[in-house]
Amino acid sequence: MTTTLPEIAALLGDPRFNWTDPAPWVALEQELGVELPADFREVVDAYGSIEINKQLYLKHPAGHLLHSLGEEIRKDLEFWREEDMAEFLPSPVGANPGELIPVASATTGEAVFLRVPDDSSSPWRVVVQEFDSPAWTRYEMTFGEWLLAYLNGRDVTLCSRNLAPDGPFYAFLP
Repeated sequence: MTTTLPEIAALLGDPRFNWTDPAPWVALEQELGVELPADFREVVDAYGSIEINKQLYLKHPAGHLLHSLGEEIRKDLEFWREEDMAEFLPSPVGANPGELIPVASATTGEAVFLRVPDDSSSPWRVVVQEFDSPAWTRYEMTFGEWLLAYLNGRDVTLCSRNLAPDGPFYAFLP
């Protein structure tokens, strides 16, 4: 697997969280019943719970209740399982093959999901749902590739150019 963390750090700045204890991930993945992709874990372990470009929120499973990835996933799974919300996604939410796990959100109304691969040899993919419309887009990219595209200003449903005209930046969530 090609890591994108050095490329992400070159654009976003040096990570300052650098988490090494796998216990929060193990607990979350046992609860979900699936191991989250390594590139997602690597980025979140490096940066922690952050806001990127005053737009994109990433949360770590070791965060306190206000910024806990596990709490956010539980809340979002419940929300997206509601009958009137499920129709806005290409497949159900959950941790089974083909289902979507909500892992990030944006101040501009988008929800970022990781699509569980159909089999262990297939890669995880990113799906972004635009909350202000019934539209969603599936990206044939890993999370790291998608985040790198976002940081480079490519239109991956979220676009950072107007929110980060001087280049990507991040801040820890309070």
